[in-house]
Amino acid sequence: MRASAPPSQFTPLIDTASSVILGKAQEIKLALVCLLADGHLLIEDLPGVGKTTLAHLLARLLGLQYSRIQFTSDMLPADVLGVSVYDRAGEQFRFHPGPVFAQLVLADEINRATPKAQSALLEAMEERQVTADGETRALPQPCFVIATQNPAHQIGTFPLPESQLDRFLMRIALGYPDQEQERILLAGEDRRAMVAALQPLLSGDALIQAQAHLDRIHAAPPIIDYCLHILNYTRASNRFRHGLSPRAGLGLLRAARAWAMIEGRNYVVPDDVQQVLPAVVPHRLAQDTEHSGRTDPAVATQILDAVPIP
Repeated sequence: MRASAPPSQFTPLIDTASSVILGKAQEIKLALVCLLADGHLLIEDLPGVGKTTLAHLLARLLGLQYSRIQFTSDMLPADVLGVSVYDRAGEQFRFHPGPVFAQLVLADEINRATPKAQSALLEAMEERQVTADGETRALPQPCFVIATQNPAHQIGTFPLPESQLDRFLMRIALGYPDQEQERILLAGEDRRAMVAALQPLLSGDALIQAQAHLDRIHAAPPIIDYCLHILNYTRASNRFRHGLSPRAGLGLLRAARAWAMIEGRNYVVPDDVQQVLPAVVPHRLAQDTEHSGRTDPAVATQILDAVPIP
């Protein structure tokens, strides 16, 4: 008999986060699912809608060491990774770790930086390590990158390459709050002060244990087939330049397991896959030559409508 994860382990965290980021319970839940699935999160939206606040809030509630990197057009890779400085007393070079050496790293406005600076995060995101001056150094565990980016049409942005996008398990958008929630926001306490006053509800060790539990969340053969059919649909469709990769399929299934865990189940149902697919899939698909740019998030609806539920 498989032990299920009790909802009470995560419900207080989601409720507390929802009291700070108003009216965005679904987006908060997806962000937590992304971290439980040991993935990196990309938040794409207009400035001022709470992207940075959400990242700081998650770090606070999960008890993670937090670091923020403000990406700019003149940033160099060493500004992210760190640099070796000569120590006269020791007569040797000493490595000074950069801000990437943290458990949760906020890469703020990542598409404001040049591709050279963006690529500094590639090894850190994929291998959880950094190679500098010929030496490889492990990053703290757990290790997450939450990146924010402004819409590509804004001035001074450099689009993320496909190799970088594929390293983000999920991409979400917060959007504007509804009128009632915004009224509460305007009349209430400053959000940054609220975050600073919060106490951790989990710890890094508890998060690692929850991640280890994911492998015990049962995905029956029909669920595996459902994910396979989704992958094959994108590969066979002439709407996309290329279909989803095996890494995307693994990420989709792991995210579905994390959603099931938050729901308090020890098994995956089709609805778990459907809940996470809009955040996992669209940013990995490029439209064919008759269109331009990345696919719209609404493409997830088309995929779910086209692939039958097992």
